[in-house]
Amino acid sequence: MNKAALIDVLSERLGIGKSESEKTLNTLVEVITNTIKNGEEVTITGFGAFSVHQRKGRIGVNPRNPSEKIDIPSVRTPKFKAGKSLKEAVR
Repeated sequence: MNKAALIDVLSERLGIGKSESEKTLNTLVEVITNTIKNGEEVTITGFGAFSVHQRKGRIGVNPRNPSEKIDIPSVRTPKFKAGKSLKEAVR
């Protein structure tokens, strides 16, 4: 399911227009993004938790020149941990 299909389902189930559904979805994504960007966690009970994970820097190998070592810097990445209800629904 892509974003457009999700908007269609939201609009149908909530009985609101597609533009309102799109605005709601965009706001939700924006709030989650800004919150985890600031280092906080967003938890939706039963669904899961969004957070930021710090991946450590490491020494890697240049794929174009395998004998050359390269420094891969540490980076922040988004992380999602599924909640109990979501895990059970998928099983």
